[in-house]
Amino acid sequence: MEARKIIPAVSVCVVRENTVLLVNRARPPSQGLYAFPGGKVEAGETLEQAARRELLEETGLQARNYRPLREIHIDGSGDGHPVDYRLTVFGANYAGGEAVASDDAETAAFYTLAEMTAMQLADAVFDIADDLLATSKGGAN
Repeated sequence: MEARKIIPAVSVCVVRENTVLLVNRARPPSQGLYAFPGGKVEAGETLEQAARRELLEETGLQARNYRPLREIHIDGSGDGHPVDYRLTVFGANYAGGEAVASDDAETAAFYTLAEMTAMQLADAVFDIADDLLATSKGGAN
């Protein structure tokens, strides 16, 4: 079996008070699921530059204090994707703007953990949001 190509990608968990920003994904991978805004890293971009660009493209929002949280391997074969992704998830703090869905997001809005329990979420989204909101409550803004 031939090794699958792995493409670097990023997503951003933006925290605003006790909520996190989620988009409803309009395209695979994770189509129809709620996830953090993100996408592929373009040639010549750092991971953080890609995260900032994707956030702006998908939602029109600005954030600050970007920090890498975890790396996730996404197997694209389940979605019929020809490649896999090495996703670096960043945490960031909301810095302004109104969330407007564009690019490959159907919706973009801030949600509490309680609201998220009733939503169809992409893998690891709830755990990452839970960790980040717990940290931000501790005054680590």
